Amino acid sequence: MLLTLLYSCTGGAALLYALYRWVIPTVVQYHAGLALIWHDGIVEGLLNTLTQTTRPQRMLAAVQKNATRGDPRSVVKAIDQFCRQKEWAMNVGDEKGCILDSVVTEVNPETVLELGTYCGYSTVRIASLLPPQAKLITLEFNPGNAAIARQVIAWAGLEDKVELVEGASGDFIPKMKEMFGIKTFDLVFLDHWKDRYLPDTKLMEECGLLRKGSILLADNVICPGTPDYLEYIRNSPRYKSQFFKSHLEYTKVEDGLEKSIFLG
Repeated sequence: MLLTLLYSCTGGAALLYALYRWVIPTVVQYHAGLALIWHDGIVEGLLNTLTQTTRPQRMLAAVQKNATRGDPRSVVKAIDQFCRQKEWAMNVGDEKGCILDSVVTEVNPETVLELGTYCGYSTVRIASLLPPQAKLITLEFNPGNAAIARQVIAWAGLEDKVELVEGASGDFIPKMKEMFGIKTFDLVFLDHWKDRYLPDTKLMEECGLLRKGSILLADNVICPGTPDYLEYIRNSPRYKSQFFKSHLEYTKVEDGLEKSIFLG
């Protein structure tokens, strides 16, 4: 009787683990809503409770364990491995990250604004490709994420190229010229709250932070989606836009990046 109960419990635990580790993640790979609910809701909440840590803290631990200090590419690789093998996270990811890299390399910007630092993954990708005199300003609303990002950026050895600012984008965009002596940005990477893409773009226009030829690169324009931003940017005579089809970070869900050139 006891042996039967033990076998039943063991079998049940094995089934639950298989569902958690392989079956459900495979099923949600192709469904936007389910993927976000599973990874960003259920799994994150469960692991936070079980480990008494946050996802950003676990990601930082993976960087410190597996990445070489002062090597940005090893930091990116460590985060990608963590997100594919251990725990999904809302970085731009490896697939879209290659598109981001190609745009940064093409533009070769001296002034970059990133809206939405999260844990510093895309910050490291961008900063590692900038010329020596370039400066990247990155804005993060969440103080906990900002604290982790600072450590990730420092581990990559890029703290001298990056100015991380904590606060709301709507508060700091009008202060950019005064605070940092920035005239205009060569490249802006939008990866923060999706409902802020459009108002922050209009705010940058109003504040004169975009020059003719400035590039806006927006992530997650399909999933979770930014329909108002796409409607504006694709129909405004002030922009010339191009869509780069891809997938939601670390899944097979359709997503992509929108690259827009400000025409003045």
